[in-house]
Amino acid sequence: MATKTDATDNPVAALKRGSETPKGSWTDTLRSYGGALLVFLVLRTFLVEAYRIPSGSMVPAMLVGDWLFVSKLRYGPHLPFTSINLPGYAEPQRNDIVVFVSPRQVDQPDDPTPTLVKRLKAMPGDTVHMRNGLFHVNGVPDPQAGEELQNPVGDPDETSVLFEWQRQYHVTGSRFGDPPAQPTHDNWGPLRVPDGHFFMLGDNRYNSKDSRYWGPVPRANIRGRPLFVYYSWNADDSDRVLPFLTDIRWGRIGHWYK
Repeated sequence: MATKTDATDNPVAALKRGSETPKGSWTDTLRSYGGALLVFLVLRTFLVEAYRIPSGSMVPAMLVGDWLFVSKLRYGPHLPFTSINLPGYAEPQRNDIVVFVSPRQVDQPDDPTPTLVKRLKAMPGDTVHMRNGLFHVNGVPDPQAGEELQNPVGDPDETSVLFEWQRQYHVTGSRFGDPPAQPTHDNWGPLRVPDGHFFMLGDNRYNSKDSRYWGPVPRANIRGRPLFVYYSWNADDSDRVLPFLTDIRWGRIGHWYK
């Protein structure tokens, strides 16, 4: 007498069961990815963010091809898609290296407000000027030193329409002398840094587009301070194949910024 075949003994049924998606597996996967994404966004918004050095404006402190972690907590995190900055545990100070959103650059319509990294050289209320390439803060010379002096020198008499913004901040009749009629790369000011703003300069002065060209940076534009280099490769003049793998600057990795 024929017996009824048990479904558990049917190989076709077993194959179908094996191909079925267990209930809840997709939601569990989405939940785990969503949780990881949420953690990433929280870390990126409130704690640290990666930043790549695209130009030589901060040589020798920073090199093209350096990748940094930037502390956003120090000066206060910025809430994305808003104009809100949360409180930090420190305020920017003179000579800090700072990551910030640039004031509008009229000569860069495709990217008028890039995120940059420069050295903070003057505080709100300071009076700054440059004579023969020597930067002054409140009348006190602030010369460059060490390896910065080895950077190439460009045209000291360079003029630019981008210097015209300086006229609205000119200080006249001061003990520092009057501003030159035509500002140049090495001779400009004195200027007063407005309240709530900072004056930024690159360490590589003749290869840096900074506050001399687009003005002081509002406090609200400050985004963070570099922590350390986590990866670096010779992006300037490497002649190797796949230089981001074969021309790594191992000595730069782990470099901390004080």
